[in-house]
Amino acid sequence: MNIREEILSNVSKIVVKIGTRVLTDEDGFLDKNQIMELSRQVIKLRSKGYNVVVVSSGAIGAGINALGRYKRPNILPELQAAAAIGQGKLIEIYNECFKRHGYHAAQLLLTRQDFEDRQRYLNTCNTLHSLLNFRVIPIINENDTISVEEIAFGDNDILSALVTNLLRADLLILLSSIDGLYTTLPALGKRCEVLSVVDSISDDIKKLAFKLNKEGIGGMESKLEAASIVTSSGEAMIIANGRQSNILLKIMNFDNEGTLFTPNKKKVANRKRWIGFIVRPKGKVYIDDGALDALQKKGKSLLPSGVVRIAGDFVKGDVVSISNVNENKEIARGLMNYSAVEVQKIKGLRTSLIKKVLGNKPYDEIIHRDNMVLL
Repeated sequence: MNIREEILSNVSKIVVKIGTRVLTDEDGFLDKNQIMELSRQVIKLRSKGYNVVVVSSGAIGAGINALGRYKRPNILPELQAAAAIGQGKLIEIYNECFKRHGYHAAQLLLTRQDFEDRQRYLNTCNTLHSLLNFRVIPIINENDTISVEEIAFGDNDILSALVTNLLRADLLILLSSIDGLYTTLPALGKRCEVLSVVDSISDDIKKLAFKLNKEGIGGMESKLEAASIVTSSGEAMIIANGRQSNILLKIMNFDNEGTLFTPNKKKVANRKRWIGFIVRPKGKVYIDDGALDALQKKGKSLLPSGVVRIAGDFVKGDVVSISNVNENKEIARGLMNYSAVEVQKIKGLRTSLIKKVLGNKPYDEIIHRDNMVLL
């Protein structure tokens, strides 16, 4: 049994992200036949017992088409207006495709705030799990009408990684216009070699993605960021060409398609996923080598004595990034027990001095190990 078969044979829940270039033709118009074909494959996977959630781009393009325009607007309000028009058109096509097979499409429009607010995050998770109990395929997109993040950055790569994390899906498949992570820059008329498996996102892999991204190939940096989120939580990710015939079925048949990013062996618990990979840090805490050793090797909590300096204006309960002061490299994230103002006063001090400095001592730790995720 090879590594693909070993990983994919244990998959039961899949998130499929479909990029704009996969859904549109050369003129930028929605390709209904392509949507129909991918929908057929999604239904086929459902019939085989997989739970499938789709994260779909294409709303802005659909809106531009509906308005009879041929150029993508450069002004943000016009992009958002196109998204408002296009969302209805896009979900209408998906629903039409799924109904042919006895399924319905359910639309969820999300923003980053829906993930960062803990209650909204849990409500979204519960809704998605309920939908999967019916003959329904959830179709998720960022709410472009009120959010600028998908328009500005990443074409839903990060959103699909967050959805994978939220659902604890076993696999994220990013369908793009590329065959996977190329080993070299594409040359005219030549077929590029694709990395079949990536076991860790090393500095060499990051440099390769940067080079490819610089050449405008497949938005590789956002895809690598998505891979980091997913694999760090204990799930797998595959980048593959969404225009290739039966690509989803081939992947789940263990064919050597695209690039597989293998998961960390230890799965991260739901709450720690939210802390470590969903919520954006509100500040930074820089620690000394002794604290670094205590966190990484001994599984200890972060005490004020190990804090050298801080950055940002955070309050109790905010997520912060933890870095070693000597390397300036992020090593963990965690929920703060104290505000930035308080930490500034007690940093470098023994726990026994907290009450003397602050007037009270609600916690011994700056961040408790149960509220911390090592990266």
